[in-house]
Amino acid sequence: MARLRDNAKPSFSSQLPLGPLNFFIYGTMVIFAAFFQLYLQEIGMDKLEIGSLMALSPLISLLAHPFWRHLSDRGQNLRVVLLIMMVGLLVMGHLVFKVNTYHMLYLSMIMLFFFQSPLLAQTNSLTLGYMDNNGKRFGTYRIWGSMGWTFIALTAGPIIDHVGQNGISLLFSITLMLAIGSALLLPSISLTANTPRIAPVEIRRTLQNKYFVAFILLGSLVAIPNAINNIFMPLFINDLGGSRFQVGSAVFLSTLFEMLAFILLHRFLKKKITYLMGCLTFVSLLFALRWDLMAAATEPIQIIVIQVLHAVTFGGFFYVGTRLTALFLPRPFRSAGQAVYTFALSGVAGVIAGLFGGWVFQNFGPVVLYKMGVALTFIGALGFGLMWRQFHKHGYSPVIKVKEEP
Repeated sequence: MARLRDNAKPSFSSQLPLGPLNFFIYGTMVIFAAFFQLYLQEIGMDKLEIGSLMALSPLISLLAHPFWRHLSDRGQNLRVVLLIMMVGLLVMGHLVFKVNTYHMLYLSMIMLFFFQSPLLAQTNSLTLGYMDNNGKRFGTYRIWGSMGWTFIALTAGPIIDHVGQNGISLLFSITLMLAIGSALLLPSISLTANTPRIAPVEIRRTLQNKYFVAFILLGSLVAIPNAINNIFMPLFINDLGGSRFQVGSAVFLSTLFEMLAFILLHRFLKKKITYLMGCLTFVSLLFALRWDLMAAATEPIQIIVIQVLHAVTFGGFFYVGTRLTALFLPRPFRSAGQAVYTFALSGVAGVIAGLFGGWVFQNFGPVVLYKMGVALTFIGALGFGLMWRQFHKHGYSPVIKVKEEP
């Protein structure tokens, strides 16, 4: 969490560039999330090659996040570090679209992910620092990010098609340069990430809780098909004859109601482990239904409509999962538990989704890919249901047995 190092607080007018900064950074990220796979396919890569390339992102993030966090803490200036990341991303992005060999493409993508993967976390820390950790005011600027994601997703397709072969490179560069310009307009103020360090022993002790480990393993089964969809859904639409505008429309609808889902969940969800386990089981079954509908889709418009379920499934699953992580573990181990949860359901799931999902898509097609997602998700839902039954009958207490040192 960011904190101010100066006594003087920046004025409201000086904070205005935070809105455009969030807008254009999230807009830049959605260009890669929705359209970069199509670019890779156009230059001759198959599904497995695309999946293996996208699987590099969660692997590189394991090194990138600690590096940039250390740099932020050492320099105590999140704004400067964010500018370095954005300039590096701009240079690497330009290189990615210029290389003409697969070897250079993979090398440049490794560097691009090094600058890109921690970008949203760094932006959130910077925004919180200027807001003096005011959660309500932060939410206002976070909405700017959601607006940038949805607006760029909807408009990028026609722009790329109109410009032609270099459309995605040009749009990426312009959007990122606008984000850099917004950051340069912010006042110079010393901020530090002030992120608590998690000792390896804390990670090990969280893994001594058998129920938490079961929760993580079952959650990974549900998260893998979602990560597969994030990577390969644009290619599925393209295979069905869809346009970039339709790809953008699917991403637009998937995130349009996401913020509303989070607000409703935060307001009405009970903080009781049996209640949350029941909700997680239900949401996982909705995920299975979503993938079954995707397997049956034969027109791009069907995929676009199915994406509306994203707000309920993704929003519900990860919000409830985060709440459950806090209830599974005693307070001193909750930060370590959240780190394990994020690593498994975002990192490991993303790597498996890219490699295994790409292989299945390449060799057996999208129907088998999504049917596999149904099976994995249903197994996860069944496991969550059994955990709910166990907690409902016998209760649960978040205790970790710590072995005494000799």
